[in-house]
Amino acid sequence: MSKESRDYLEMSFRSIQCFTDDGRLMPEELQRIADIALRDGVVDANEKRVLASIIGKLTKEELTPSMQTKLTELAKYI
Repeated sequence: MSKESRDYLEMSFRSIQCFTDDGRLMPEELQRIADIALRDGVVDANEKRVLASIIGKLTKEELTPSMQTKLTELAKYI
């Protein structure tokens, strides 16, 4: 029986750190959060839920061209 991944908890914690650091999420910060989900080679339902939640909290100001590019890259995992 395989153990359920708890990476989604680390992802949530990291996102809170990013948002509270300066109130914004940068593309490289989003990538580091996504890397947590990707490190075991499988993006499970909890990790997808967390990524979708983080992306849903982005403000219009954060949706820069570089962030749009990052979102396009990550779309295949969500």
